Parts: sequence; C-alpha cells; structure tokens
Amino acid sequence: MTTEAAIRVQGIEKSFKDLHVLRGVDFEVKAGSIFALLGSNGAGKTTLVRILSTLAKADAGTAIVNGLDVAANPGEVREAISLTGQFAAVDEVLTGRENLVLIARLRHLKNPGAIADDLLARFSLTEAGGRKAGTYSGGMRRRLDIAMSLIGNPPIIFLDEPTTGLDPQARIEVWQTVKKLAEAGTTVLLTTQYLDEAEQLADRIAILHKGTIIQNGTLSELKRLLPAATVEYVEKQPTLEEVFLTLVGDTGETETDEAGRTDSAATAGKESR
Repeated sequence: MTTEAAIRVQGIEKSFKDLHVLRGVDFEVKAGSIFALLGSNGAGKTTLVRILSTLAKADAGTAIVNGLDVAANPGEVREAISLTGQFAAVDEVLTGRENLVLIARLRHLKNPGAIADDLLARFSLTEAGGRKAGTYSGGMRRRLDIAMSLIGNPPIIFLDEPTTGLDPQARIEVWQTVKKLAEAGTTVLLTTQYLDEAEQLADRIAILHKGTIIQNGTLSELKRLLPAATVEYVEKQPTLEEVFLTLVGDTGETETDEAGRTDSAATAGKESR
C-alpha cells in the first residue's frame, strides 16, 4: 500500500447476529481521488461507511482514515472527515445561509457568516441563500447538504448514495459538485448502486457483493475483464436522458413562482390547500 492512501481498509468484518454483512473487505483510496463503492441494495455499502465514519464498530479488521485508526482514535477521525447520508440533513425552516451559519457556529469557527457566503457562492446558491431550504429543489437541497458537510475543510468526505431520489438534471448538478471537490483536493468516497454514476465520477471503482470486494480497479481495467468488443456499425439513437435535458434545458437553474418558491415547492403548496 502506498503512503498516498487517505483511506486503508484491511479485513473488515461485520455481522448483525446471524447476518454476515461484511466478510473481509480490503481496499485503499488515494488522497484527492474519487473512489466509488458500487453495489446493490444490501451489499453492505452503508455499513462500511458507518464503520469508516466511526458510527459503528467492526467485528474484525482495521480501517485507517487520514492516517488514524478509526477504532483507536474515533474523535480525531471525526475531525478529519464529513459524512453526507442518503437523505439531505438540512433544516427546512432555516434559509440556506442560516443552515451554513449554524454548522459553522457548532464547529466554533470564526466568521461563520463569511464561511456561509463563500460556500453559497462555491455551490452556486448565492441567489437562493436567503430563501428557506424547504423551497429548494432536490438538487439544490443536496448541494446545500454537501456544502454544510464541507464546513471546516475536512480532507475526506463520505457520500452515501448522494443522488438517491433525484431527477436526472439534479443528479448532474450533484455530479458536477463532486468533481469540483476532487479537483480542489478533497478525497471522496461515495457509495452508489447506479452504474452510470460510478462510470461518470470515479477514478477507481470497487464492486461490493455479498460483503466482499469482488473487483477493484479503474473503469478501463474493469472493462478489460470482458472479451474485446467487436466493431459493428450501429446507428446511435439519443438516450432518454439526452432527450430530457435537451427539452428542459440544462441550465442548472430552478424556476420560481411570484413568491420566490421553486416549482416543486409551489406545487406542494397547492396540494396542501
């Protein structure tokens, strides 16, 4: 294993009574890279992330995060990481800016307002910063959630199925955000069950199946596991995603009504009447 690894996992096992969830997991994540843990529901992805983020203890094996053993130094590990779960953990009553200021104050950081303004600009949320988070679209809410997790500049961030439940346009917004994180030097470990998400984002992909890593490599390395493709003439048809984005326009903006609410919020308001 190289000294550049931000995360090292060796022989991790975890069981819940008679259910063996992790059966000896091994991998490492290079600093500043995007590592995708790909697997179906029940493969053990979230359990592994909970162990790496000190929320659960492994039955066997070792996990080193940012040079620290997660079992021996949980407090120091928490200071070096951030975790974004499957559902955005934003306070819908507060504005986007107030959510960020709150987290900065909880972390006892100086100039929480300046930190919030910087993150709003970084995640293209400045214009929406004064609106309640409950009015945000799914993509905006997830971007705010990731922005909140970056307060304090953690070198490592865990994203547990970050695009679950999002529409195609919102997924692309989140993908762009994740790519920018890695470009800025943040190490990203994300779990996903979407093949295209791993293909779009990851520098390396590990396939977790029935509690073990069955393959681990770059996209090109994994593709070489299959027989070489034969060249045939195929008329390329646009994908449904391409049709959708062409029709709606991939601007990354969210339409609002006269009250400054998003389409989804306005619709929800009508339905509640």
